[in-house]
Amino acid sequence: MIKPLLTAVLLAAAALSSALAQQQPSFDRPAEEDVIYFLLPDRFENGDESNDLGGIEGGRLDHGFDPTHKGFYHGGDLQGLISRLDYLEELGVNAIWLGPIYQNKAVQGGPGQESAGYHGYWITDFTRVDRHFGSNDDMKAFVDAAHARGMKVILDIITNHTADVIAYRECHDEEAEDYTGGPCPYRYEADYPYITRGEATGRRINQGFLGTGVGTEENFTKLTRPDWAYTPYLPEGEEQLKRPAWLNNPIYYHNRGDFTTEGETFLGGDFFGLDDLMTEHPRVRQGMVDIFADWIETYGIDGFRVDTARHVEPAFWRAFIPAMREKAREAGRPNFVIFGEVFDPDPAALARHTWDDGFPTVLDFAFQDAARRVIAEGEPSFELTKLFRADTNYKGGRAGARRLPTFLGNHDMGRFSQFVRDANPDASQDEITQRTLLGHVLLMTARGVPTLYYGDEQGFISDEGDQGAREDMFESRTDIYNDNDLLGTDSTTAEDNFDTGHPLYQELQELIALRKGQLALKTGAQITRFDETEGGLFAFSRLASDGTEILVVINAEEEAREENILTEAYSNRWQSLRGTCPETSTVPGSTRVSVPPLSAVVCLSQ
Repeated sequence: MIKPLLTAVLLAAAALSSALAQQQPSFDRPAEEDVIYFLLPDRFENGDESNDLGGIEGGRLDHGFDPTHKGFYHGGDLQGLISRLDYLEELGVNAIWLGPIYQNKAVQGGPGQESAGYHGYWITDFTRVDRHFGSNDDMKAFVDAAHARGMKVILDIITNHTADVIAYRECHDEEAEDYTGGPCPYRYEADYPYITRGEATGRRINQGFLGTGVGTEENFTKLTRPDWAYTPYLPEGEEQLKRPAWLNNPIYYHNRGDFTTEGETFLGGDFFGLDDLMTEHPRVRQGMVDIFADWIETYGIDGFRVDTARHVEPAFWRAFIPAMREKAREAGRPNFVIFGEVFDPDPAALARHTWDDGFPTVLDFAFQDAARRVIAEGEPSFELTKLFRADTNYKGGRAGARRLPTFLGNHDMGRFSQFVRDANPDASQDEITQRTLLGHVLLMTARGVPTLYYGDEQGFISDEGDQGAREDMFESRTDIYNDNDLLGTDSTTAEDNFDTGHPLYQELQELIALRKGQLALKTGAQITRFDETEGGLFAFSRLASDGTEILVVINAEEEAREENILTEAYSNRWQSLRGTCPETSTVPGSTRVSVPPLSAVVCLSQ
């Protein structure tokens, strides 16, 4: 049952939020002004214990709820998130990236390998909220409550695949004559047992694998056979599991087995067994446009983070993205945010998707990689210079790079604090905390749109990536989380961690306020001022359109540093925004700055 007091609070908050949302005009601001907070709703707060089982009877392998296991549902939901919006508002974030909230297949995996869809990426119904998280009405109440606080809602979306429902006779049906068992390896053109090479080549061209983007419904009708690679079938009881209903037809999937290396398998292969949609097909393209246009229109969503973007052919994105932006304009959001997930640390690889695919921007995995290597692992600061030099690769050049969502860790790779500890196994907790905070100083002052991972502000430090980095903010019952020594506190994840007095929370609160209060840090051009090929000192300026200069000096070394740093010639007097800055420049165009070990100074020109 819902906790009685919490119920009353939530109802009052929802009513107030709805009233405020009706009074306020539709707000819209450029992405550069956002500070994003990414969370998984299952791991944030449990506001309604009655939905913990998702309305599914049976045991943990049926409903997927087991708060003692890192890979199952833990009980977090939209009601809980609404109840904690004050916590996020006080932190200062003004955009929430919400992990996928659609109805998922509760449990997947073979015997002994089962885990649950708590993360949201195993979708069976794209039209409704997962019952473990609440209802569609709860989603509307959450968006309204966020908007009442001036917060955008950025929804995680998936177009590449659905949950793993489709099975293949050759791999999964033990009664099939050619059953081999085990995983299904990707089948290339030469491996097709059912169609000729000529037919296969024709299919590839019409599907856009070669970048043509052509293909009519008539062509697909002539060439499409559901058994063109493997022979698909729907297991008993799951024939009508997916929504919208057209998703249940195997003809709209590639059915080619699991992806392996880059190239064709990335586009046509199943992502770790998940059913890979034939996004080249006109029916699939229009279906995905319809699905996500409805989320914009019905719920007032402010942006999309696009999962597995590099596993979908560019022609799909060149149709899908303009359709979403047009729907958003109709809904009063001309600055609708769309950023793709391209899991690659190479800036050139990331930038390609802003050109070939037409993505307005992509998650900045290159920033994450460079920050980790310099601040966590002690590589020279020149690695940051190389990162920012590559900004001209992105569509829009350096201005386009200022819209890249930057981050330090996430739900797949792990937390920045974990990288610091792993790279410095003999370091004290104080050093790990200092390096972790230093990474966040860079995140909040450098170009890009800073994106925080939930729990970092409470000192979470994970044992591993993926499931190991998806701790509970509310009282956890998961041993692998509860035995961690959190940074900056004696608390553990066995207690709730919404402590606004936590030192990292307060530090991030100050950094967010600093960024939001300075035009140069939000939209200013960035110029590298100092780097080293063998040291860890790095300096850069942010220049606002009014000529204001902010100088940031990062010291990733364990000793204090003092250096002359180039600045604009007119920047002669300085105000300290963080740390201690000189009052005046040494000479025009040069300022001598002292930086303590594992620290940063931020100076505002007067």
